[in-house]
Amino acid sequence: MSIILVILGFVLLVVGGEFLVRSSVALSFKFNISKMVIGMTVVSFATSVPELLVSLQAALSGSPAIAINNVVGSNIANIGLVLGITAIVSSIAVDTSFYKLNWPVMMVFSIVLYCFLYNDNSLSSIEGTVLFIGLILFLIILIKQSKKYDIVEEVDETLSVVSNFKIIIWLLIGAISLYFGSEWLVEGAKDIALSIGVSEAVIGVSLIAVGTSVPELAASIIAAAKKEKAISLGNLIGSNIFNIGSVLGLTAIIKPISVTEPSILSRDIFWMLGFAVILLPLVLLPKKFELNKLKGFLLVLGYAVFMYLIF
Repeated sequence: MSIILVILGFVLLVVGGEFLVRSSVALSFKFNISKMVIGMTVVSFATSVPELLVSLQAALSGSPAIAINNVVGSNIANIGLVLGITAIVSSIAVDTSFYKLNWPVMMVFSIVLYCFLYNDNSLSSIEGTVLFIGLILFLIILIKQSKKYDIVEEVDETLSVVSNFKIIIWLLIGAISLYFGSEWLVEGAKDIALSIGVSEAVIGVSLIAVGTSVPELAASIIAAAKKEKAISLGNLIGSNIFNIGSVLGLTAIIKPISVTEPSILSRDIFWMLGFAVILLPLVLLPKKFELNKLKGFLLVLGYAVFMYLIF
């Protein structure tokens, strides 16, 4: 039964996330928000909602280890699994904004998260607020830079002519799916952890983290296979920044999160920092500004080692 709950939870999170993104974008067009701002803020926030609800549900139902490790595991999966597999399918060109803005900001968020958790074994409301304000500042800088370089984000323009009635229906489907999806996923995952005798932290950093990274993986692989557009390394790094700033930030503001599993601070978070650090030499050496098949394979291999060690 637990497996069925987990599968249904994943399906509902994917469906709910998709409807939430569509309705949010359609609503943004109604308010005459520019395509670029929609792509960088509205879509990014909407795609982080499944992780946010899973972490919030876990924190409120007394499973803080799942709340933290959902984010830590998602950030590891985004680089090791999603980016690795995408690079194996098709080489990824990397632009200079990677080391000028995105990568340094991801490192700052990752290190600040570690310091906050290490300091008193918890993430308080004040610390959550600091992370969330940091995210808002990052978005303001990002939008200003994009205007300077005239960057256009990929946003589905057909959503600009959707009726108000349709938007409301989409929002309702999205909200209901995300609510039940997060509830069932956390319940099922807790039962599985109990039945196979592993900790909730392990389930959070593996099963739940991979599950909430599946939409990014599918989108990246499809785009790479079609060779339609440059797969944005920025999107995945942006997702990691959002996970820390909005998912853990907002969850901690609503309910402070305690570190209940020592492995989070002694092992898991160092893997997250390690994958973040290794990206810089991979992008700059030996062939500059390209993630090729070999580099992708090394990332996936690293992720496989991580999975083997936690189990």
